[in-house]
Amino acid sequence: MSSRMSRKPRPRRAPLWRALFALAAVAASLYFALTTPPRLGLDLRGGTQIVLETRNGPTARADAAATDRALEVLRQRVDALGVSEPSLARSGERRIVVELPGVQDPRKAAEVVGRTAQLTFHPVLAASAPDGGAARTLPDPGAPGQHLRLGPPALTGKDVKDARAVLDTQAGGGWTVALSFRGGGEKSWARVTGEAACAAPGDAARRVAIVLDDRVVSAPAMQRSVPCRSGIQGGSARITGGFGDAEARDLAALVKGGALPVPVEVVEQRTVGPTLGAEAIRASAAAAVIGLVCTAVFVVAVYRLLGVLATVALALYGLISYAALVALGATLTLPGLAGFVLAIGMAVDANVLVFERTREEYARRPAAASDLRGPLGKGFGKAWSAVADSNVTTLLAAGLLFFFATGPVKGFGVTLSVGVVASMVSALVITRVLADWALRRPGVRRRPWLAGVASAGRVRAFLARRGPRLMRRRRTWLAVSGALLALAVTGIGVRGLQLGVEFTGGRLVEYGTSRPVDAERARAAVGDAGFPRAVVQKAGNGDVVVRSGDLSDRDQQRVKTALETYGGTVTVERDERIGPSLGSELRDKALLALGAAVAAQLLYLSVRFRWTFATAAVAAMVQDVLLVTGLFAWLGRPADSVFLAALLTVVGYSVNDTVVVFDRIRESHRLAGAGRASLASAVDSAILQTVPRTLNTGMGVLFVLTALAALGGDSLADFSLALLAGVLFGMASTVLTAAPLAVVLEGRRPEAVAASPTPRAEKAGRGSGAVV
Repeated sequence: MSSRMSRKPRPRRAPLWRALFALAAVAASLYFALTTPPRLGLDLRGGTQIVLETRNGPTARADAAATDRALEVLRQRVDALGVSEPSLARSGERRIVVELPGVQDPRKAAEVVGRTAQLTFHPVLAASAPDGGAARTLPDPGAPGQHLRLGPPALTGKDVKDARAVLDTQAGGGWTVALSFRGGGEKSWARVTGEAACAAPGDAARRVAIVLDDRVVSAPAMQRSVPCRSGIQGGSARITGGFGDAEARDLAALVKGGALPVPVEVVEQRTVGPTLGAEAIRASAAAAVIGLVCTAVFVVAVYRLLGVLATVALALYGLISYAALVALGATLTLPGLAGFVLAIGMAVDANVLVFERTREEYARRPAAASDLRGPLGKGFGKAWSAVADSNVTTLLAAGLLFFFATGPVKGFGVTLSVGVVASMVSALVITRVLADWALRRPGVRRRPWLAGVASAGRVRAFLARRGPRLMRRRRTWLAVSGALLALAVTGIGVRGLQLGVEFTGGRLVEYGTSRPVDAERARAAVGDAGFPRAVVQKAGNGDVVVRSGDLSDRDQQRVKTALETYGGTVTVERDERIGPSLGSELRDKALLALGAAVAAQLLYLSVRFRWTFATAAVAAMVQDVLLVTGLFAWLGRPADSVFLAALLTVVGYSVNDTVVVFDRIRESHRLAGAGRASLASAVDSAILQTVPRTLNTGMGVLFVLTALAALGGDSLADFSLALLAGVLFGMASTVLTAAPLAVVLEGRRPEAVAASPTPRAEKAGRGSGAVV
């Protein structure tokens, strides 16, 4: 016997390394999940977010360097306010995002953070009425109707070393702001006070004016004890003006922070009450649990033992996704949380693809073979290209969300990206490790029906008996798609799309009431407050939502007071204000993101398939986007940033479903040969073979989305509605639009399908996706 024949087969190393990788991933996820607290966005924990944009000043240009200097000044102001865990970051070249957790009064936050705080100290030349001359003249705070004519500034806020609120017990218990100067500021203060002390008692020139943002906040006169020429030594001063505790502290924070190098303007402001965020977390958690349980029951009912293992892998997928988010320091926002819940439903897709492929491979086995490990390995191998393509298309949409969107929608893109990567690890590594271990058990090998993939399944068996030829009526399906598309476009043109304040600019305030208020009474109250054109709606949780193009902080309080007539105690649960310039910019970015999504999908699919198939897939995707948009137009639902997140998710899901079918068409067409007739047969065969996967995956996603729609409240209702419609439209468009259009386009290129590929070409093309 030769040495070659006497060798024993070496054990395969791949299962061992796969198991070690899965164990390491789960262990690392447990570590981060248990040791790293999540970072919640303001829409989940409550607080105020302010977006400031720097403007060009008289002597400084608002570039990145000036914005960075302004950021440091703002950081000192916010620190002086005592806000817990504030966050300040530059966004782009000229924007600063300020997050203030727990701050529920946006007026106070915007006033303190956004003021330019130009602090100057002036000698008073005389007390007079405004004369329009060269000298600066400002109202006298101590004498209503009188003005002070001021000389050039002797000191500025840069000379101030420290400022703090002090209770003056010797002056009636009033609050003052104590100042101390640095460097040359001490000498300048002594000089200006010394010159003022030389004036006669009662003369206005004996005073020094302290000016903040073109307003004299204090103009103290020099006491008789201040020596002429020498002035006040020691570099200290006090600002008096009858301040209260909070006012003195805010003024001290402004002065200590210093002057902003360039003016700033509030272009966006969002405030969310803590109760609204807590309700969103509870609703999303409940939706995740219910959706996961329903999905698990469904998968176990269909795939039995492998369904149980897939459910375990699905739970571990949730752990890995959560751990990755907290490890990356990603901020969990409301759309991001919804994306996390949605990704749980989508994570079952890869498992379903593998299990359906395993069923097909088991059906092709010799009659005497009962070992499922071989069909399972082939199932994983043949499902790889479809899993990779479908996940890459979703990652493209998520990446566009991250690069083009802002705020919570960007967080949704991050969450969705992490979820896609984690789902591949869960399905292709963890599920396979568990399945390999289970299928080695003697009890399973003796009873292959326990695994759940030893039979074709009821849906596949029904389709095999009927064998419908859908492509024989491909023009009929295209006509149906065209009619639905025309209906959607008509809705957009006739009803119009109700853009949210993010895209149009304006203000949206959600008021919570202690007593129920119907929409008509709320609309009348808002009209009586002076805003008859404001849009007044009832939220799903009974709150009143008021949206107007121009609503100041004082107007917002007037509306709140008016609603108290019918609603009892009224609280502000949510407050969003978007400047018109930012609204137009966000609208342009939304269109750019959708255009880039179409171009990216077309390019990728053209590489993976032929351009005809890529065109058909992108056309079906655009149709799904227009159908969802048309549905919102007919229903009068707002199209806001959360709607944009849902729309770009529909883009990924639609192409995902189409790619799975096209991948099977590519494989079936290689086996059947070329020609228009064989292509139509291959398309019919591919659709029938993938229908079980489409239904099973769709059911998993629909379970989660239905739970979100039912439990998510008003904040997630539109998001869930858009995705529910998108999933249903995406499942239908693959059969009614993408597949028929691909056959029609290929029929116009007879040279492309005239010759049958050789076996070598088939082998070279397998898995590469270069040919159909």
